[in-house]
Amino acid sequence: MNRSVRHRMRGNCHRQLIAGLLLRTVVVAAVFSAVSPGTHADSSATDRAALRDSLAHAALLRDRALLGSQAMAIVTSLTTEVGPRLAGSVAEARAREWAVKKLTGLGLQPIWTEGFEMSAWQRHSERAEVIMPFPQPLAVTALGGSVSTSAAGVTGEVVLFESLAALRAAPREGVEGKIVYVGHTMQRTQDGSSYGYFNPVRTAGPSVAAQKGALAYLLRSIGTDSHRLPHTGSLRYAEDAPQIPALALSNPDADQVERILADRGELVVKLQVQTSLNPTAQSANVIAEIRGHAAPEEVVVIGAHLDSWDLGTGAVDDGAGVGITMAAMALIKEANLVPRRTIRLVLWGAEEVGLLGALAYRDQHRAELADHVIGSESDFGGGRVWKITADSQSDAGDQLVAHMAELLAPLGIAPGSDKQPGGGPDLMPLVSAGVPTLRLHQDGRDYFDLHHTADDTVDKLDAASLDQNVAAFAVVAWLAANSDVSFSKAP
Repeated sequence: MNRSVRHRMRGNCHRQLIAGLLLRTVVVAAVFSAVSPGTHADSSATDRAALRDSLAHAALLRDRALLGSQAMAIVTSLTTEVGPRLAGSVAEARAREWAVKKLTGLGLQPIWTEGFEMSAWQRHSERAEVIMPFPQPLAVTALGGSVSTSAAGVTGEVVLFESLAALRAAPREGVEGKIVYVGHTMQRTQDGSSYGYFNPVRTAGPSVAAQKGALAYLLRSIGTDSHRLPHTGSLRYAEDAPQIPALALSNPDADQVERILADRGELVVKLQVQTSLNPTAQSANVIAEIRGHAAPEEVVVIGAHLDSWDLGTGAVDDGAGVGITMAAMALIKEANLVPRRTIRLVLWGAEEVGLLGALAYRDQHRAELADHVIGSESDFGGGRVWKITADSQSDAGDQLVAHMAELLAPLGIAPGSDKQPGGGPDLMPLVSAGVPTLRLHQDGRDYFDLHHTADDTVDKLDAASLDQNVAAFAVVAWLAANSDVSFSKAP
């Protein structure tokens, strides 16, 4: 049997499956109508019928995703054909070309890119070793944005602090001329909340140490694993402090440093780091749409970030989100469903180095942000969604989110009461401009085992979990777009 015949047979089977699911989900709409007859008691029969149809289509999308989506194939393609995608690099540019080609193959139109200039950092080499009392190598990685050492490196005595607060409180004379090491006690959490609390050890710590005269900065990786795979991630040099080299130790090597200091009271290490900076590099956001039929100017945004760090292949952070949201768009498209509003997929560039693509998107679309109905991003790996929240400020918005939650309940997703804005990191510039957000909370208990490490590879993902995410994104994107509900507070 040749390939074209197989393709036609698969297409026919697929269309039959969609048709069968659509018939089955008519029952779902009837159930919703029966259990909440007073939801829109003052609405017309036409409005009630439209809601029933929209719910039925959402259930169709949910059930179809659970039978198998394209998410795993998409993230496998990205991480295999492109690999690591450091912001502003040639590899990130290849990822944009990959995305345009993949989105075209999924039948989405229009597709376009929106470029912006950035300063692009690149690592070249990194090395650390204990000089005394027990000579041995250390597993380290430079933090994103770190300056280089001299070619000869930096050698110095290590001074230990158990927290960033302890470093802040330390007198200058205990830090000046030394290499600072800061530890922490980050724990596993389902929602990843521990990361936000301990992250300043990485982002702010180097400048705090530099202000007190430190030669260089070491930290325990911001992660929860026990492998000799250090976690990178961006630092933020303060304008009023010298820029010093900054590296993360793997958790086992951080344990080793702490043992030596506890046992002997002194430790001398040598650090060598070489990096470079291109101040006029290019990045871009990749955008694709399913245009609305009645109010195309009103936009529901979903997406993920396309760039990654350079140590792994960026499967968990954030190839998974790319696969999930692209597959959700493909699901709606192949079901021949056209929403009332436009669904816009944004694959943001240069997220890892400071939400640069998200900031560029906000600035480039500022005139139309009032028509951005709601947004949500997938950027927390491939774990199953367990909770839905939204910062809706209207009764109608709350009711639509309740409908979403009812459809997502069979997926093990429960509604949460948190109304804090935050549909994902790349949504934060839009939040500051007043755009409402919705968040599908994923189980992140193992996310920080892999985050920003060489172990961030596609074998860590589970296809069925990705499909559950696709089902959730398809439901919320469809219901938000196929309505006239405002999630914003009435003027």
